Amino acid sequence: MKLSEKNQRITASVTLAIDSKAKKMKAEGINVINFGVGEPDFNTPDNINSAAIEALEKGITRYTSATGLPQLKEAICEKLKKDNSLDYKPENIVVSNGAKQCLYNSLLAVCNPGDEVIIPVPYWVSYEELVKMADAKAVLVHSSEENEFKLQKDALLKAITPKTKALLLNSPSNPTGSLYNREDLEMIAEIAVEHGIVIIADEIYEKLVYDGEEHISIASLNNSIKDQTIIVNGMSKAYAMTGWRIGYTASNKEIANIMGNLQSHATSHPNTIAMYASAKALTDPQTSVEEMRKAFDERRKYMVEGISKIEGVSCLTPKGAFYIMMNISKLKGKEIAGKLIQNSMDFAELCLDKSHVAVVPGVAFGVDDYIRLSYANSLDNIKEGLKRLELLIKG
Repeated sequence: MKLSEKNQRITASVTLAIDSKAKKMKAEGINVINFGVGEPDFNTPDNINSAAIEALEKGITRYTSATGLPQLKEAICEKLKKDNSLDYKPENIVVSNGAKQCLYNSLLAVCNPGDEVIIPVPYWVSYEELVKMADAKAVLVHSSEENEFKLQKDALLKAITPKTKALLLNSPSNPTGSLYNREDLEMIAEIAVEHGIVIIADEIYEKLVYDGEEHISIASLNNSIKDQTIIVNGMSKAYAMTGWRIGYTASNKEIANIMGNLQSHATSHPNTIAMYASAKALTDPQTSVEEMRKAFDERRKYMVEGISKIEGVSCLTPKGAFYIMMNISKLKGKEIAGKLIQNSMDFAELCLDKSHVAVVPGVAFGVDDYIRLSYANSLDNIKEGLKRLELLIKG
């Protein structure tokens, strides 16, 4: 039997593989500190849970529009106006099964076979695979730690060809925590408008920004770039709703219609109960979001300080999200705990096997000199995990 050649080229998520192994070890009674998967460790706030329970008790569990619950789409429009100074109507909004499906819908809506999609490196693990799934070609554009891992003008211009269709822009970034400022975004927007490039703006970490920095949506710069932008956002990170699987897009009506038609056949609409809960999350006071952001900020500062004390590794201070990229380039070629470290995968395996600390190898994000640590974890676990890493590296 000859199976799909295209889909056999899709690789498994390294982050979920690491997380799966860590959970298996935990189930076996091993005390594992998990810095791997990017998931808030907080419970979903009570007001959101209550809205879901109320929907269940009222029996509001039936089908809704393929593009999402009308009152949730209204709430999203209000949120975009209030937070991002963006005017959208419900017809511009498509609610999907998490931001990941939103990204896939976006790529399917704009790409034809052979089109090119620019992805700044480091990138979230699924970006390249999602582009492949849309029959397009990923064009990886490398950045440097010296430039805060942000896409630079010369590199962007060099990557553009007649086949360039879209640019995946993630700010704040997973895995780096980098944040694009207004000047950065204006540069990208000018080039995108000049070359007719669609911006797929992944803003899922929008609410998690630190040190007085500001998240700016590229679509808010002017009407030209707004028309070429698909905003991708969702409930998972800011509201601790990862398992609820609600994401959404905002785009021009033509793109939204294509995504709505795709979704109507692929999955229909997302979970009705989760959409009622999401509407409550967006319209209620945002107190819990700020409380979680402050907790992440405290952990971020502790982790950066802790890494700076470990000889042989270093990191930048992230401005958003809840990740740190730890530079391990000085460890490569060395033997640690009897294992020769040749790449980030070697180091990640060593951390889990010897120190029972789960980290994600940088190769999953296109940068082999780094590992990613998530500080979506308790302060006690962060302290213990860093202590174990320091002992391991010291030998």
